[in-house]
Amino acid sequence: MTFHSDGRRDPAAVRLVLAFAAIYLIWGSTYLAILIALETMPPFLMAGTRFVTAGLILYAWSRWRGAPRPTPAHWRSTAVIGVALLMGGNGGVVYAEQRVESGIAALLVATVPFWMVLLAWLKPRGQRPSASTIVGVVTGMAGVVLLVMPSSQALGAGVDWIGAAILVEASLSWSAGSIYSQHAQLPSSALLATAMEMLAGGATLLVAGTLTGEWSRLDPAAVSWRSAGALAYLIVFGALIGYSAYIWLLKVTTPARVSTYAYVNPVVAMLLGWLMAGEALSGRRIVAAGVILTGVIIITTQRNRAASAKRAAAGPSAPKAEPREATVCASQR
Repeated sequence: MTFHSDGRRDPAAVRLVLAFAAIYLIWGSTYLAILIALETMPPFLMAGTRFVTAGLILYAWSRWRGAPRPTPAHWRSTAVIGVALLMGGNGGVVYAEQRVESGIAALLVATVPFWMVLLAWLKPRGQRPSASTIVGVVTGMAGVVLLVMPSSQALGAGVDWIGAAILVEASLSWSAGSIYSQHAQLPSSALLATAMEMLAGGATLLVAGTLTGEWSRLDPAAVSWRSAGALAYLIVFGALIGYSAYIWLLKVTTPARVSTYAYVNPVVAMLLGWLMAGEALSGRRIVAAGVILTGVIIITTQRNRAASAKRAAAGPSAPKAEPREATVCASQR
């Protein structure tokens, strides 16, 4: 942190610290908030309410700030992304947290980079990953296997297989939506695009809740203040404040630095789950977390190096494009 000559803190440096704290701590805490909200709310209706509310606020804010009116093509693209990320991705997370602990959910969601590498390779004319990226994928998957292996006296308790399978599906859906977004026709405003994705995905979650009979299981009088507060936290802090901080950081610092939230969020989630929800923090889970996050770091570092090399080859006159993943990263948190 920098200071002025008279000893006062630099406001820009303070904002930088607060913004990183938002994406590190707030996004890491959303998994625990989901767990608390689920105590007295059904999963799909809770998640749908969260994203429709946040989407309406973000849409109104971005249009008020001058974002152009989206075209029908923009709505089609954002609807596809929103369904993949929020119905398939976040919907899977909230449903799985009925069966697995919040810290485990965060750790398995951290495997998204592995699936993105594999899906990008398997698509038509896909790019073969580098040797170091393959090492990262294999390392991370070894951590997942260690995490979900059946219980044993030597290794300790494993993870619910159904919950783990749902989280794998959620990560795959999230990865597929993210890859699609890289070439989809989206609004120029990342904030507006995310608002539209939240609206489409949130509406789909509400439909899913309706089709699975969640309205009959929802008793407004039985919703606790604790769960209602967690939902409000997810809307205000997880979606609005966290995402605004993320967008601002992409403008004032490097994507490589911003991407470090992927390493920090699972650690924060596991610690909060242990401290506030009594979740187990066994040696096995700590080792598995270390192995998985090592794989994530290898892949992310390699990807950042490749992006830097591509920008260098393009030359200093090349326009600086805003990363497409900026429009989708906040929604699962």
